[in-house]
Amino acid sequence: MSQTDDEIVVNSAVRKSIIRLLPFLALMYVMAYLDRANIGFAKDAFQVDTGLSNAAYAFGAGVFFIGYAIFEVPSNIFLYKVGARLWLSRIMFTWGLISAAMMFAHTEKTFIILRFFLGASEAGFMPGVMLYLTFWFPLNIRAKVAGYFWFGPPIAFILGGPISGGLLTIHDLWGLHNWQLMFLVEGLLAALVGVVAFFYLDDKPSDKRCTFLTPQEKVALSRIMEMEEKTKISHGPQGVLKALCDPRVLYLCLICFTIQVGSYGIAFFLPSQVAALSGQGIGFIVGVLSGIPWLCALFAAWYIPHLSTKLKERRWISTITLLLGGFGVALSGMLAGTPILAFIALCIGCAGLLAVQPIYWTFPTSYLGGAAAASGIALINSLGNLGGFVAPNIRVWAENVFDSNVAGLYLLGGIAIIGALMLAGIFQIGIRRDLDSSDTKSNKTSLTSANASTTK
Repeated sequence: MSQTDDEIVVNSAVRKSIIRLLPFLALMYVMAYLDRANIGFAKDAFQVDTGLSNAAYAFGAGVFFIGYAIFEVPSNIFLYKVGARLWLSRIMFTWGLISAAMMFAHTEKTFIILRFFLGASEAGFMPGVMLYLTFWFPLNIRAKVAGYFWFGPPIAFILGGPISGGLLTIHDLWGLHNWQLMFLVEGLLAALVGVVAFFYLDDKPSDKRCTFLTPQEKVALSRIMEMEEKTKISHGPQGVLKALCDPRVLYLCLICFTIQVGSYGIAFFLPSQVAALSGQGIGFIVGVLSGIPWLCALFAAWYIPHLSTKLKERRWISTITLLLGGFGVALSGMLAGTPILAFIALCIGCAGLLAVQPIYWTFPTSYLGGAAAASGIALINSLGNLGGFVAPNIRVWAENVFDSNVAGLYLLGGIAIIGALMLAGIFQIGIRRDLDSSDTKSNKTSLTSANASTTK
């Protein structure tokens, strides 16, 4: 078999894998974000019925990420040991049930406890998918592929706005408050998708259950992924503990933290912010308007990772994208007196903060391999997502301290800008440059190895 023929086989395998896996993985992420963000739509009605204060709401919204952070690393190690199919479906089923149980959050204590356990049950999902993608897709296209997965959050907000807003217009169905009905319906949908995931996903290309690839495609793709895994293990830290203590991993944690502070600082308050700009109460209209920034983010999550892959440039594209996100968030506060301009800035902020993430995740996944990848990727996401706990609390804190409704937006935007400056120096800490300088060479080496294997 010639090298050209082998490239055709690998490209065919990758194309089939994208078509087979990415739409479903994006659907799972849609459900994850829908269950995370619906608390933003329930906020006003929930507080009216329960008497929850703004400070208690912010703490409860953020405590999700404490549970998430505590269980993230062990969850991803379990995924590495037992397989992605079983563990991802388990994660989704349990978080769906707990999300539905939010309908019983009548008191501040119950609200906080359920939010904690929701985070604990979802722990490992996003880093698990990032690890899962390293089993299927070569490094040189992973930013583009991850971009498809990151369609999930904006789709969740685009659809979640009308869905959650629409459910909130239904009162006293089955004797439930509108926010109770919203939690019940959306939680049970997530649990149902979790059941389907168990029967739909395959662990790796070499999995016997994987029938959508031909034997030839399975061998060629598996060989490339094995070669990449060996390279990462030889260059990066080996073992769980070394990965958890590696300075480069901790640097990546800090960048992830700044991104998540900006992202969740917007996500949790977006419906309320859009309502204030539009002069409308939270409901279907605000739900639709709240989807527009995420529609911009959806386009950015497709275009920017594709541009990065095409130009083989990660550092500067990710830096500029995060800078735009940070400035967009800050400007949405600065321009609050001009609602249209503030809304445009909000769209830019959402787009930048989301689109940077598929590119950002190529840095840790190109550096970590084996058990180190399972633990290191989980640690990065775990500590990074503490930004989801910090964001709503520092936003409320800044607004109270400075007696300004926009002070929190300045602070969130500034933190994202710090993350962009850290991204600019990413290669100075020793992260591999493969995607930016030697893609073609490394990919051809892998293809040659795959060719040698298939011709034996």
